[in-house]
Amino acid sequence: MMTDLVTYTFDNGIATIAMDDGKANVLSTEMIVQLNTAFDKAEAENAIIVLTGREGMFSGGFNLKEMQAGPNEAMILTSKGSKLARRILAFPRPVIALATGHTIAMGAFLMLACDYRMIADGDYKIGLNETMIGMTMHNFGIELARYRLPKHYFNRCVFNAEIFNPKGAVHAGFFDRAVPAEQMAMAGPIAAQMFAQLNAEAFRNTKLRARKADFAIFDQAIKDDLDPTKIHAV
Repeated sequence: MMTDLVTYTFDNGIATIAMDDGKANVLSTEMIVQLNTAFDKAEAENAIIVLTGREGMFSGGFNLKEMQAGPNEAMILTSKGSKLARRILAFPRPVIALATGHTIAMGAFLMLACDYRMIADGDYKIGLNETMIGMTMHNFGIELARYRLPKHYFNRCVFNAEIFNPKGAVHAGFFDRAVPAEQMAMAGPIAAQMFAQLNAEAFRNTKLRARKADFAIFDQAIKDDLDPTKIHAV
């Protein structure tokens, strides 16, 4: 029996997509399938998206059981995560991220793909821990980090696997704002209402035009990540 890992609610032009697997909100194949289904619904309803997690946890990254099943399984799951992030980067309406807690590895990459990103201020860890846990970062992840993170933080985040608290993660470029916990309930709707003031067509066209050259880089990176001969290429 399939478990609901993602809930979708729609109200007044805003689609709230929330991940909750009861644990670390890992990005498994099934979680990614359900997220894509939710994004399909939001796109059909021409909705502004608020992407969030459960209390204390946005996402701890990829499902390690799937990643450790074998090189091919890891490669395929990584590609699915990259394609989801790429979809968010190209989504025609604003995608607002509301991190409710820890945001690690692929969870942090989803943050980097969103248009406006907030996190609850608290005792939470944010960062790209791949080199800390013995994983060579995938090409897409490197390019997305290069695109969104400030240059003087790139090495600290990508090579050094530095982990930040919410306020530090704002400085590092993972988030735009750290929000006091008591304001989190209204932070997403208020941000969505602000984005609703923008002309939808102008937003979509500007977003796609501004990222045209970057999409070519991202698409090549996704392709390279599926080519075993290029894993160690320099």
